[in-house]
Amino acid sequence: MSDPLTQIVTLLRPRAPFAKLASAAGAWRVRRDDLSGVFYNLTLMGRAVMVVGGERIVLEAGDFVLAPDAKGFVMESDPAPPAGRFSTPRMVSPGQARIGDEALPVTVQQLIGHCSFGARDAGLLVGLLPGLVVVRGSERLGMLTRLVAEEARAERPGREVVLERLLEVLLIEAMRSDTGPAAAPGLLRGLADARLSTVLRALHDDPGRAWTVAELARRAGLSRSTFFTRFEAQVGRPPMEYLTGWRMTLAKDWLAAGQLRSAEIAGRLGYGSAAAFATAFAREVGLPPAQYARSIA
Repeated sequence: MSDPLTQIVTLLRPRAPFAKLASAAGAWRVRRDDLSGVFYNLTLMGRAVMVVGGERIVLEAGDFVLAPDAKGFVMESDPAPPAGRFSTPRMVSPGQARIGDEALPVTVQQLIGHCSFGARDAGLLVGLLPGLVVVRGSERLGMLTRLVAEEARAERPGREVVLERLLEVLLIEAMRSDTGPAAAPGLLRGLADARLSTVLRALHDDPGRAWTVAELARRAGLSRSTFFTRFEAQVGRPPMEYLTGWRMTLAKDWLAAGQLRSAEIAGRLGYGSAAAFATAFAREVGLPPAQYARSIA
């Protein structure tokens, strides 16, 4: 059966990474706003605090943070400087920054990076992923992050292809390391639930089937009401809404490729006619399929 996480990360087409080594000393605080794409951070040495969405997350050596849709956050020393005081990072060499008091020995080092998504429907796909992933002490993630940073700074043949594959592996590894009841509602938490995992894989494997909540509940081995409540709590949206979102993601990808007509897409996604598909697509996307295809040509 299909692997939903691999499908989503592959469709996102991560690219254009930026990576730098940030070294800090003393009391410091930096703020990042209006970010786009994925932010990731690997703490190499020392201890720092990330403040995001009102939550304070203590980061120590070996801790990895991934924010698929970061809008803004604060990173600061522990203990922090007085409220309202911010530091300005200084680039001391390509790919290396200093923060805080440069007269003091470095006490914190972090490998920081971000990347964008090539997918035009990235927002819809990112909505299926957790907003924040924190993984403690993963050697594999540390190795992958260093490889991404090294490749991003090099000018080797095939650099873009290698980076895209490395970033795909990095994203998958980070997100599958953050499953279970403590994870935020989303696809990963659903996949960690044995009963819901079967349903999610079936939806991704055959999105064109005329699924019903009753049939999905039977596959999960749950009553209809229990299944509906559990799916929404774990995945973050009702089952039929999730299915529609996945269908529209596939439709957008196929329209962007320009290899399938609306009638063919309608058939693959389980709509009775091109008109029915066009109505559903316009309702979800805001544009009819033909107009959407022209807008991205």
